[in-house]
Amino acid sequence: MDRFAALAEPTRRSIVEMLGQGALSAGEIGARFKVSAPAISQHLKVLKEAGLVRVEVSGQRRIYRLDPAGLDEFDAWVRKVRGFWGPKLDDLEQELAKAEKQELAKAETTKGESDANSDT
Repeated sequence: MDRFAALAEPTRRSIVEMLGQGALSAGEIGARFKVSAPAISQHLKVLKEAGLVRVEVSGQRRIYRLDPAGLDEFDAWVRKVRGFWGPKLDDLEQELAKAEKQELAKAETTKGESDANSDT
């Protein structure tokens, strides 16, 4: 499953945020939600298939933690998109500043003409 699709679901985003604080067992994760254990298991399965979490078996417990490799790929995509938009947003900012200056100059000209007409 695509990482973005996996994170589109609010419960899964919450699980990823929780695991950002440290590893948790499936039971500990499930205890923080008002959904069934099978529903949490399904969410964890989706996150694992998307490469966002890893699981290790410790006795009868399954311990989940974030998968750095999956997060690195996600982060690389964000940096790529940010790199594309950065210069475009800078250009937009310059154009908006130029338009604002033109509007201010126009307003000053109009105000000056109004003041001159009211003096006569």
